[in-house]
Amino acid sequence: MDWTDVSYAAFALVAAVFAAWLVYRIVYPLVTRLARASDSPADDLVLARIRSPIKWALIAIAVTLAAQADPLLATVWEPLAKFLRPALLGWIIYAIVKAWTATMEMRLDAAADPVAVRSRRTRIAILSRTAMFAIIFITVGLMLFAIPAVQNIGATLLASAGLAALAVGAAAQPALKSLIAGLQVAITEPLRLGDMVKVDGHTGRVEEIHMAFVIIRTWDERAVIVPTGRFLDDTFENWSRRNEELAGPVFLHLDPITDVAPIRAEFEQFVASHELWDKRTANLLVTEAYPESVELRLTVSAATIGDVWNLRCAVREHMLAWLRENQPEALIRHRLELPGGHEKAPEAGGPH
Repeated sequence: MDWTDVSYAAFALVAAVFAAWLVYRIVYPLVTRLARASDSPADDLVLARIRSPIKWALIAIAVTLAAQADPLLATVWEPLAKFLRPALLGWIIYAIVKAWTATMEMRLDAAADPVAVRSRRTRIAILSRTAMFAIIFITVGLMLFAIPAVQNIGATLLASAGLAALAVGAAAQPALKSLIAGLQVAITEPLRLGDMVKVDGHTGRVEEIHMAFVIIRTWDERAVIVPTGRFLDDTFENWSRRNEELAGPVFLHLDPITDVAPIRAEFEQFVASHELWDKRTANLLVTEAYPESVELRLTVSAATIGDVWNLRCAVREHMLAWLRENQPEALIRHRLELPGGHEKAPEAGGPH
């Protein structure tokens, strides 16, 4: 080995790295200053995200240019560059997608319509995750194809394309199904982040939407994991599809002798004075009549799902208290009365 060639290669490497660092130190602050002059905060966010990958990409470009002028440096650098170039390119694109996602979410904070916010946040989350998965997959594939053995395997698979397609298709069917299901959820929007849904007997808010599964957070803080395809293949309830306005019932089972008119008047008076009522629905109907009871359905509405729940609880508690004080005979009692006691019952103090 000629140490003179080694010295030239080392000098070329150091000079290339220094030149790239110098260009970075000059150009990046200038671009950052121009971005700060704009009114949009997105420019600053994008530059902050791509700062590190751009710096290393400039160094890689400089070393590549130096390697073209120095054969010894090229001998060492080119095998590494086959891995580093796709990795740096994937890193830059990944950082841009992350910056785009953060920018879109930042703009959502200023939106007034909560339904539109949930809709856009859902699309952003699913599409960004899909793009990130594709970026990582393609980047890793390009890096692996730099290995000669992997290239030979690829050539063999291409030679038997029919069999390979069947094998890969069968193996990748669950992943492809999840990917397609995630894209369908983003496009058709049967549910969105923040929606209140009921699926498989579980009710809660949609907390996260992934390509393969959806996380639903229930009222008692449990996380229910549901496959994404479940929302496309089967029926589920979405309680906040267009807005949070909802109506809910309170059922009272009373004695058939109940005088309904005073109960209706008290119900309407209580609901009208309650702060959670949104003045849309307040109805009391006798929905069923049985030999031993009648069923009253008291329907109320509120601006949000949580308010509907709290209002229903308040109505139930108030009406039961009012019935105990004003119509106690309307409350159903099932008791066994034995006037005078049973003739075979033992007397007090007698043997048992």
